[in-house]
Amino acid sequence: MNDVITDYQKWKQQGENLRVQAKHAMETQFRELLIEAVRIAELYRADFGAALKPPAQVTAFRFKAAAKAKGKAKKAAPVAASVPAPAAKTDPKMVALQKRLATAKKKLDDVKAAGGATRPLEDKVYEIEDAIRLAAQ
Repeated sequence: MNDVITDYQKWKQQGENLRVQAKHAMETQFRELLIEAVRIAELYRADFGAALKPPAQVTAFRFKAAAKAKGKAKKAAPVAASVPAPAAKTDPKMVALQKRLATAKKKLDDVKAAGGATRPLEDKVYEIEDAIRLAAQ
């Protein structure tokens, strides 16, 4: 009788060890696949200028850290170049408007890349640009 109980306990312990190993292997594989997906998404965005959309089953994958860092570096120079320079450097109101414009344009580009509704953001960009034109006069 003791042999059966001992064998059962050994079997149970081996099963628990296998369960822990399988859990660890699945977590590792999951992380590796997510890292690969992020790498592919970054390459796609760099090459084609748009974000990849995940399949319909994936509703919680939200990775934007690298996209924001790259977006700021790429978009900061053109926005500053498109705004009148002489009044911008001396007037604090103009500097604040330029910052708001840069932020609004970045949000607009992000929403366009994600395929969302852009009308409210386009209106906001237009309003800020209009305010800059008025302030420059």
